[in-house]
Amino acid sequence: MEETQEQADQLHPLELRSACEGDLPFLFSLYCDVRSPEVNAWGWPASQVDAFLRMQFDAQRRSYQAAYPQATHHIVCVGSVPIGRRLVAATPEAVRLVDIALLSAYRNRGIGTRLIQQLMDETAAARVALNLQVLRGNPAQRLYERMGFSETGADAMYITMQWSVGAGRCA
Repeated sequence: MEETQEQADQLHPLELRSACEGDLPFLFSLYCDVRSPEVNAWGWPASQVDAFLRMQFDAQRRSYQAAYPQATHHIVCVGSVPIGRRLVAATPEAVRLVDIALLSAYRNRGIGTRLIQQLMDETAAARVALNLQVLRGNPAQRLYERMGFSETGADAMYITMQWSVGAGRCA
């Protein structure tokens, strides 16, 4: 029998808490969980993989801090267990989902959908658009399309997408 959204919420209560410096080890492990399949395919020695992932993690963190200094950075938890993160930058005109990531053990369980739907509800109430960028080839693009996001632009690496009130939403 398929789990309803209400049953899923009761079985897997999500909590968003503000990220802090003490979360850096978790955030690095999350980053590694997301990027390791790609990087490990390159055949590098473990020490080189670790050095590369640390460098990329630090660069991403600095880039996000510089580009979105007022962003809200949350750690996604099931109970007290951290399982992901959500970084959101809001202006009076729009909300940008800067980054969303879940540990692989928690993907494809509806958690990402619930986190995005929550943002959609908030942006609908504020009557502003919800924007994001997705790396070309990222399977999350299909999720965004199912949830009613439309492509608004693209470059060699990223597809820019937007959802706004009346654009449709996930049932």
